[in-house]
Amino acid sequence: MTVPHDIAARAAALREQIEQANYQYHVLDDPTIPDAEYDRLMRELEALEAQYPALASPDSPTRKVGARATGGFAEVRHAIPMLSLGNAFSEEGDTDRDRFHEVAEFERRIEQTLDRRDPVFSVEPKLDGLAISLRYEHGVFVQGATRGDGETGEDVTANLRTVRAIPLRLRGADWPEVLEVRGEVIMLRRDFEAFNEHARSYGEKTLANPRNGAAGSLRQLDPAITQKRRLSFFAYAVGVVEDGELPPTHSQTLQKLRDWGFPVSPEVSTATGFDGLIAYYRAIGAKRDALPYDIDGVVYKLDDYDGQRIMGFVSRAPRWAIAHKFPAQEQMTRVEAIEIQIGRTGAATPVARLAPVQVAGVTVTNATLHNADQVARLDVRVGDMVIVRRAGDVIPEVVRVVEEHRPAHTHPWHMPAHCPVCGSALVREEGAAAYRCSGGLFCAAQRKEALIHFAARRAMDIDGLGERYVDALVEFDMVRTPADLYALTVDDFVAMKQRADERDGTVPETVKQGKIATRWAENLVEAIDASRTTTLARFLFALGIMHIGESTAKTLAAWLGRLEFVRSMPAPVLRVLPDIGAEVAGSIAAFFAQKGNQQVVDALLAAGVHFTDEGEPSPKLRERLDLGVLLDIANVSKLGPKSTKLLAAQYATLEALEQAGSAHWIVAGVPQAAAINLEAMLADRHHRHAFARAEQAMRHLLAAIPEGAAGDEAPLAGQTVVLTGTMPSLSRDQAKDLLESLGANVAGSVSKKTSFVVAGEAAGSKLDKANELGVPVWDEAQLLALLAEHGVAP
Repeated sequence: MTVPHDIAARAAALREQIEQANYQYHVLDDPTIPDAEYDRLMRELEALEAQYPALASPDSPTRKVGARATGGFAEVRHAIPMLSLGNAFSEEGDTDRDRFHEVAEFERRIEQTLDRRDPVFSVEPKLDGLAISLRYEHGVFVQGATRGDGETGEDVTANLRTVRAIPLRLRGADWPEVLEVRGEVIMLRRDFEAFNEHARSYGEKTLANPRNGAAGSLRQLDPAITQKRRLSFFAYAVGVVEDGELPPTHSQTLQKLRDWGFPVSPEVSTATGFDGLIAYYRAIGAKRDALPYDIDGVVYKLDDYDGQRIMGFVSRAPRWAIAHKFPAQEQMTRVEAIEIQIGRTGAATPVARLAPVQVAGVTVTNATLHNADQVARLDVRVGDMVIVRRAGDVIPEVVRVVEEHRPAHTHPWHMPAHCPVCGSALVREEGAAAYRCSGGLFCAAQRKEALIHFAARRAMDIDGLGERYVDALVEFDMVRTPADLYALTVDDFVAMKQRADERDGTVPETVKQGKIATRWAENLVEAIDASRTTTLARFLFALGIMHIGESTAKTLAAWLGRLEFVRSMPAPVLRVLPDIGAEVAGSIAAFFAQKGNQQVVDALLAAGVHFTDEGEPSPKLRERLDLGVLLDIANVSKLGPKSTKLLAAQYATLEALEQAGSAHWIVAGVPQAAAINLEAMLADRHHRHAFARAEQAMRHLLAAIPEGAAGDEAPLAGQTVVLTGTMPSLSRDQAKDLLESLGANVAGSVSKKTSFVVAGEAAGSKLDKANELGVPVWDEAQLLALLAEHGVAP
């Protein structure tokens, strides 16, 4: 149907009025028309588009509600990860630098790295909502996703279209062809209170707090439900930018986002140096309760992008930004019981069961007591009135006992002798605060969490093996350790599901009729089988060793090369590796020293688990390992680095050192007090045995480095690689891991600094960008050839 010219003009005028009203309301906070007039304009436009379908377009305000999602939300992989921020908390002290020492250290590190006094920061309130990313192509909103785990989120485009504050088409004309905007979806306090008032009046379920309201509303499968819950949005950063440029600073970029139609918090500002940051923190804290939205702190970001690039990242957080949390809100309640909770790593944590109390808008019934020492310090007893707070507004904890309200006949609490889950002894490691269940992976409490972690995407990546299936496998005693997974059959999974359905009273009618679906079970068995081939770093991370994240697992794999070396190295040798301190080294060595863990690892290897990236130890270990290094780590009183180097130069082995004796050490230049202390350490049977074992492991490790191998950097060290498209035989994660094993930095976007791009099928804008900038483009065959050249098997 042809659209008359006057009708088309009227529709265009209505759209312009509605979008301008959205901009005035959400961006400028200066509404120009009442809600009734807004609704009248929207109804008129809807009627015109219904009469003339050719008028409808994806960026029309009437498209604020899309189709219902079926089967959940699709995954969206973030081209640039949505990283979390490090946190800073306030403590007691006499000066601001004492009270806010984590902020002071953050600012000092930037000053030193950039050689710049009083750097300028962009500062903003830390919104308490749900982080999302919005993708615009040619100025039109095309996709929105949640943050998820930072690497992968959920596609909630249809629901985000219902949020009036999010523009469907950008204002102006100077925006990049591809623009990813990141921000927070929140529920304003007034909208939260209005929703709950309406719900109470109709006897419906209320929302717990604005943050839950925002997160729950955005994940509704029906966008119409999301639309009924008034959500707001504030932009705070950008992600992918293609074919366009941004201003040189973050604060200028935020202003640009405002110009393009995005709401930005009116509390955003800039601050100079440490004093400026603290002044902003106090100013926002003073008005926190008067703000129209919930916040749990403030965020400081180095303002200039050049400085951000120099500062870089540590692990999965930027070194140029930090979140400064407000002190938690506190309330008083009664301790009804103190119970023990066994964690994934076996840590036995005392937990106070509380009379329900509202803290920072959330009903709290449990609070951590951290460990037995903390319970003793606080002298918390069952029946006590206590002050409870949500530390960092997240984890509830007991702060202190209100002794004047203590009931008569209470008794001090003591750690029980046995695990409440499996009955094994609770033991306390020497020098440690925490008790641990000695049941290891055989304890059901640890077993479930260990299996879930083992199967996780960044670990062994067993697709489909989620918490529900793990719960059933453990409950029905079908799996006791991760190794048992590899013996499961399709029949086992089908039997498991049938038992679970019977237990829950949810047996499907098709099953009652004898029709049993097995494809899901076949997929699980295939996923488990596929996980037998993995990388050493993934395997080490999957074991769930305390303190071992992905970064540390990669360090162990890169430096030690083989599992046999990782599992046999004592703590003093592990400590010479980059970023591995005494606590982490001790945790790794203790894990592999436990017989139960050794048996599980051996069973996994026997089940066919093998690694594509095992190799020889790094030649750079030669620079880090000698007798002097072990003496340094032994931390002998009065024996400094100068003396340990002198001894290492004089004596090649521990045996030679001992045979020489303290008189010769002193003649060689070691201070008398240091020589006496070293002699005493070696005379102690326990310490001498530990030192000798470390030396033996060191010699074994050094002997495994091939003769003539140089300690050069990895083949791709210093190079930046970008992956795009789908490759025939390698997944994106596999290719990323393999490239990182050669020292490459795998980035999410193409720039002039990109060394090369690996392009598969359906490569999109990244390939175009590479061609435009003259960046070399490889196919999978070239990548595989490179890997083969350096002995890395996919």
